[in-house]
Amino acid sequence: MDEYQKEVEKLAKQVGSTLRNIRKEKGISLQQLSEQTGVSALTLGNIERGEANPSLAVIWKIANGLRIPISMLLNEQQEVKISRNHEGNRVFSDDEAIRLEPMFDTSGYGSMEIHRAFLKGNEEYTPGAHQPGVVEYVTVMEGEVQVKVDDEVYHLDEYDSIKFKGDREHAYINPTDQVAVLHFVMTYADGRR
Repeated sequence: MDEYQKEVEKLAKQVGSTLRNIRKEKGISLQQLSEQTGVSALTLGNIERGEANPSLAVIWKIANGLRIPISMLLNEQQEVKISRNHEGNRVFSDDEAIRLEPMFDTSGYGSMEIHRAFLKGNEEYTPGAHQPGVVEYVTVMEGEVQVKVDDEVYHLDEYDSIKFKGDREHAYINPTDQVAVLHFVMTYADGRR
């Protein structure tokens, strides 16, 4: 088994274990979680057992249904943590247009998370609207990106930043041939995770 496959299996087990703990902590069944997230109970059970590697879209559905940041599912909890470039957990969109690397979150039930993302050239990533109260702060660290919020498109060059309510329909578009590197900070207004 290659190193990448080992990482994928480790992430699947971690997400599954964390999801099971959160679900039990909230006192909900797999069927109730399925109804809240729009993800089948069978898929959720497979994820909890570490038998499925959920896509970024599925992880977003689960996080939104539970009203938690996705980093709650993706990050291991540690007191001191260094987030190194291209190390740690990585999750991809279904079409692999974007790779998301959760960097830090507030431990326990905080209200913020931080991600690094790599958007392939000439690709678009549309995560859909997040749960109510989410605010996204996005900085282009390398390249250029168009951010579409509702029907308005905003062009960002390197080191430009944008802030918007994440509970609105939005998309990230890379109009160039080069990978764009993005830095995300997401806050959750109600403080719930």
